[in-house]
Amino acid sequence: MIQSIIKKGMMLFLLFFMTSVVFLSGQEKMLTPEDANYMNPSLMPPRLSQLKWMGNSDYLSYTHNNCLIRVHAANPESDTIVTLDDLNSGLTDMRLDSIERFPEISYTDQNKFRFIHARKVFIYDIISRNLVTVNHLSEMEEKAENIEICEETNSMAYTVKNNLFLIHNSVKYQVTQDEDEGIVNGQPVHRVEFGIEKGIFWSPKGKLLAFYRMDETMVTDYPLVDISERIAAVKPTKYPMAGMASHEVILGIFNLQTRQTVFIKTGEPRDQYLTSVTWDPSEKYIYIALLNRDQNHLKLNRYDVSTGNLVNTLFEEKSDKYVEPEHPLYFLKTNPGQFLWFSERDGYQHLYLYSSDGELIKQVTSGPWVVTGFMGLDEKEKCLFITATKESPIENHIYKVVIKNGGMTGITADHGSHDGSVSGTGTYILDIFSSTGICREYKVYNNGGEVIQVLLPNKDPLAEYKLGEMSVFPIKADDGTDLYCRLIKPAGFEEGRKYPVFIYVYGGPHSQLVSDSWMGGAQLFLHYMAQQGFVVFTLDNRGTANRGLAFEQAIFRNLGTIEVNDQMKGVEYLKSLDFVDPERIAVNGWSYGGFMTLSMVLKNPGVFKAAVAGGPVIDWKYYEVMYGERYMDTPESNPEGYEASGLLNYVENLTGDILIIHGTMDPTVVWQNSLAFIQECVKRGKQVDYFVYPGHPHNVRGKDRVHLNEKISLYVKDKLNVKE
Repeated sequence: MIQSIIKKGMMLFLLFFMTSVVFLSGQEKMLTPEDANYMNPSLMPPRLSQLKWMGNSDYLSYTHNNCLIRVHAANPESDTIVTLDDLNSGLTDMRLDSIERFPEISYTDQNKFRFIHARKVFIYDIISRNLVTVNHLSEMEEKAENIEICEETNSMAYTVKNNLFLIHNSVKYQVTQDEDEGIVNGQPVHRVEFGIEKGIFWSPKGKLLAFYRMDETMVTDYPLVDISERIAAVKPTKYPMAGMASHEVILGIFNLQTRQTVFIKTGEPRDQYLTSVTWDPSEKYIYIALLNRDQNHLKLNRYDVSTGNLVNTLFEEKSDKYVEPEHPLYFLKTNPGQFLWFSERDGYQHLYLYSSDGELIKQVTSGPWVVTGFMGLDEKEKCLFITATKESPIENHIYKVVIKNGGMTGITADHGSHDGSVSGTGTYILDIFSSTGICREYKVYNNGGEVIQVLLPNKDPLAEYKLGEMSVFPIKADDGTDLYCRLIKPAGFEEGRKYPVFIYVYGGPHSQLVSDSWMGGAQLFLHYMAQQGFVVFTLDNRGTANRGLAFEQAIFRNLGTIEVNDQMKGVEYLKSLDFVDPERIAVNGWSYGGFMTLSMVLKNPGVFKAAVAGGPVIDWKYYEVMYGERYMDTPESNPEGYEASGLLNYVENLTGDILIIHGTMDPTVVWQNSLAFIQECVKRGKQVDYFVYPGHPHNVRGKDRVHLNEKISLYVKDKLNVKE
């Protein structure tokens, strides 16, 4: 036990030492507002474009100078296998327009890849150098969206507005014909919660097509106003707020042979959530994780696709807070009667092995750490590969796990953040790596953890820039929990001076702003602010990700309390530093971070001299149903929580200077939030600054973000009396 404590202490010391990065005074370049918005490509971490395994082989390919380059995992010698001219030659033979850059490709096998051009699907054979079309898509509408290609048959499914279409053997089918645009087919549902990224699911052999059908007709139309027209137009969006009527979703199965659709009988109540949709390898069944609207009871069900009937419930998961399915089932190819399932049932996200009948075979991974990703299995499927936080909550490493006994082998050793993919044979692992000292490296390992080659060595794009010293370290919450922080000293830091502070906060679920990765996870804007003379600080409070359920669910039903307490521990730490001016502290955040910014200011009057809150949630009863009810329940069932978190109730505490920013077409945190706050400030005689970005949705993107960053920088510099 004592040795364990000493070891942990040494690890924390080494972590602090390794993550303190000092930039030499000889580096004099300064970031511009455009640089801080990544508009200077030379400041981006180096990358290998389209780096991926070639089918199930041990070869990798990437694109460079409009050529496709191939390299074997165990041999650093590379060769050019396809050029853009090769593709254009084939297109010319078909009397089609040429392409200007190498297209996005996906491999159908080791020697063939697929791409889309001019609304057609093409297959290129690397060996024969033959280019063919596999579907004549001239009939495919210009406005096609949500395109999903069947891996087995190259058939294509897509949506136009609210209806679903497909093209199979060059024949077009209209799968749905709903005239009411409140009924939406083939698109992501539940406002893209629960890891749902698509609404179309091809069966393994391409004989059947599953799709979401979402009925939003009962959901309130929320008015967004488009001012781009001479007479401003209302552009309504369906926005179910917490406690209000939600949409209803079912799953359809279209049979390409009979051209008939069977709807899965998922039952009542209809406003439940359909998640983790996965085909059985046999194509006879489909699996759906049904989650009740309270989001505390999950049933993993198997359905007969020919009838839509329930076959059986494999298992159930319940919680006194919430259950959050975010992954499909991963079936084994060598044993299609078994699958892997992600679950947080023991307090941390781990993998479990089940039979297709619902028998728990074993828990594959376990421990007080989080499996962050499933990378694949070896060829014989005796071992699987994962990414996990086993070494540290702020690191991410790659591991090989023996399914039979759970034995783990660490593939990656260097401290930092690792991600990547496994070759089809399971022999080699591609590692994309960064740390506080490494911008980005691409390495290839064998499955025993030995580095075979470095595909792209580290190169610091900021080497000539004058940046401040950065450190990553933990402080303690009230209950002794480690809270990880990132601090950037001002560029040109001078001992004996006291500096103003710029705190950047998010603090909400599914976020992690502080990590052992390049720049500690910071964006360039934060280094820009350090160059402007600020101590820049960020803390991941309880409620954020990759720390287990107890850490994340600590905020349940009472948002803005524990998170604020943790953030104020960070402020307390800052005030203890002899180079911090405690009278000049500013805080900034967007979305949940905007809510946190205002919560911190209003619940701790007099502490912050200035604040900038972007797109802030003001009252959780104005927020959407899935996210809002997961973390707060409904306003009717949790009136105390909504009262305590509602920022209109704290306007009387307003001191210091506050700037609120909002996009006028925000469909995520609707404009009503900040307008209600301004209205309450007027009512109570409180002065507040306000700025809107006309036409922008949630957050400000593109070149206008330069304007946003300058707006934030100029505001806090003015209010904290920071001179040029």
